[in-house]
Amino acid sequence: MEKIRYLRAGKRSFQFQSTDMNTIDKNKKQAVIAGAGPAGLTGAYELLKHTDIHPVVFEESGDIGGISKTVRYQGNRMDIGGHRFFSKSQRVTEWWDEIMPLQGAPSLDDRLLGTTGKEFAPKGPDPEKTDRVMLVRNRISRIFYLHKFFDYPISLKLKTFTNMGLFRTIEAGCGYVWSVFFKKPETSLENFYINRFGKPLYRMFFEDYTEKVWGVHPSKLGADWGAQRVKGLSVFAILKDMLKKSFSKKENLKEVETSLIEQFVYPKLGPGQLWETVAGEVSEKGGEVITETPVKEIHIERNRVTSVTVETPSGERREVPCDYFLSSLPLKDLIRSIRGIDVPDDVKRIAEELPYRDFITVGLLMKKLSIKNRTKIKTFADRIPDTWIYIQERDVRIGRLQIFNNWSPYLVKDYENTIWIGLEYFCTEGDDFWEMPDKDFTQMAIGELAQIGIIDPDDVLDSVRIKVKKAYPSYFGSYYELDKVKDFLNKIENLWCIGRNGQHRYNNMDHSMMTAMVAVDHIATGNNDKSEVWSVNTEEEYHESK
Repeated sequence: MEKIRYLRAGKRSFQFQSTDMNTIDKNKKQAVIAGAGPAGLTGAYELLKHTDIHPVVFEESGDIGGISKTVRYQGNRMDIGGHRFFSKSQRVTEWWDEIMPLQGAPSLDDRLLGTTGKEFAPKGPDPEKTDRVMLVRNRISRIFYLHKFFDYPISLKLKTFTNMGLFRTIEAGCGYVWSVFFKKPETSLENFYINRFGKPLYRMFFEDYTEKVWGVHPSKLGADWGAQRVKGLSVFAILKDMLKKSFSKKENLKEVETSLIEQFVYPKLGPGQLWETVAGEVSEKGGEVITETPVKEIHIERNRVTSVTVETPSGERREVPCDYFLSSLPLKDLIRSIRGIDVPDDVKRIAEELPYRDFITVGLLMKKLSIKNRTKIKTFADRIPDTWIYIQERDVRIGRLQIFNNWSPYLVKDYENTIWIGLEYFCTEGDDFWEMPDKDFTQMAIGELAQIGIIDPDDVLDSVRIKVKKAYPSYFGSYYELDKVKDFLNKIENLWCIGRNGQHRYNNMDHSMMTAMVAVDHIATGNNDKSEVWSVNTEEEYHESK
């Protein structure tokens, strides 16, 4: 067979290796894994660590990491969507540390400031001397509304009320008190938010932004999204967190809402670096990670996946036998690919109609930003300290703004003299936004940031536009009939649906990893019950706010 691309540990580019996919050790069982994102690669790594099963990961694109990949452009790196490495699962945090240890010395930005409030790992690696290292980062996210900055999540500080003005403050207070005593039935995301914040705050800080993200009004979105993403976040939770910080220097991690965390860890060269490292580890331990080779058909006999058909970069189709199949494919693609058994018409329809939200990021390399640091946080060159900013202004379409310098100084080729930012837009594949030419879209994006006073177009040095399909599974339409699809798939004994798109659930990275971990645990013990895998991130005691 022709040469196939796969990743070696420590390399920053793909290497070529001859691989015959039909040459299999008959004494070893084989697991085929669709997708080289966090779930797929975690599954491969866990199989190698805990079983004798040989994993083969097939990835449709030429990238590693799924939507957690790191995009490289002219020496700068982009984190698509922003990925904080934080989890209340000790298993996940120990897993990350096993792959990339925590820094033991200051990073470039800490050195330039000459101070840091971070705790480093004893004998941990120095990020100035090695790349395979996790950085400790301060989480600072704010809301930009009325051309002013508000804390995210909304705080109850004097500045919040000053920015809102007297009338809005009184209105918000009355609305919250009303919501405490008069609860709405949580039949929609709109009612979910109103119950926790009151109608005025919902309208100011949730309604328009949510519609930007999903393309539909919150009244038409399921409350399950809110329960999953901001389960415990409310005005009451914010008050409780403020009181804890007043009386205790260290909180119990399990009692802190994830949206209120103040530090997280982060790979020196972005999230994709960690997953590229995992792919290399899988390859070195005897597994395979094969890119530009999508799974096209899934062959089933007697309610078991017996093989898959993949398509090589040259267009040749090859059949690969398997004893287990772990799928992070979008459910509509998974159902379309099934061969050998009849798929009920309603299952086909539900899967085909499952809604997704697509994503566009415009990277801008800037001389400087027009806005300055007005916080008490010390920053290099008086730059704003945020990792990302939620843009709540109603007259622009941009949803969020990332400051890549603040995720890691090593994402920026010239950290000291340039600012590298990402303008995030939510859209649907095929709509006007998606089809707009790159140059026109970039100019529109630059114009929007200039309109709200964040940049001067004359300070733009370079730009790039990146599109991501099926970034966010949506919670409306046929999503409400998803159980029929799950019930059908669960009858296929050796098929395990993992990850964000594999379960059509807006999982965080750690939850996607956990779906793979639980699936491998079950495979290792011969347990074919899929319910625990599907329940990851539905009964957790915390859920992240994106």
